[in-house]
Amino acid sequence: MAGYRIRQVETLYDGWRKLLKVTVEMPDGRTMARQILNSSDAAAVLPYDPQARTVILVRQFRAPVMHVEGRPGFLEAVAGLLDEDAPEVCARREALEEAGLRITALEPVGTVWSAPGMTTERLHLFLAPYRAADRVGEGGGLAEEHEEIEVLELGLGEVMRLLEQGAIADMKTLTLIQALQLRHPELFGSG
Repeated sequence: MAGYRIRQVETLYDGWRKLLKVTVEMPDGRTMARQILNSSDAAAVLPYDPQARTVILVRQFRAPVMHVEGRPGFLEAVAGLLDEDAPEVCARREALEEAGLRITALEPVGTVWSAPGMTTERLHLFLAPYRAADRVGEGGGLAEEHEEIEVLELGLGEVMRLLEQGAIADMKTLTLIQALQLRHPELFGSG
């Protein structure tokens, strides 16, 4: 893959995120143009209660999902943009804002590209154990960001049924649930 060079970067749109046009020179000298959604990194966290065998997910409005599938609500893990802070700080902030949950311990899962063919966004993924006492607020998101988030505490059996039904269709959430299964298989057992 050697020999590719970015020759030009133009800003096509500058709003909440930037849309860039990148001109790339290929190894044979030809050029190609690509559009890139320039975004900051984000953090996503799947809180889980090892005693109750539950997880916290949120349902919120997602315009692209409504545009393609006609449904406004989308079930996913707690997540948000970094806002110039560390991924761990973001994960804790978003857990409190979106789910009313105070989390302390974070189990890093990894950093992944959300859609490398179109955006610069990388997701820092975490699992986070919690207890009932850590539910310190209502959650629901920030009114000034037009967030109307529904907080759901679901048993792991129900989560697995939702996965089988295709009701959880978010890649970061699927990854986090699988990470929870791999790292803590005892939570999914019958005993």
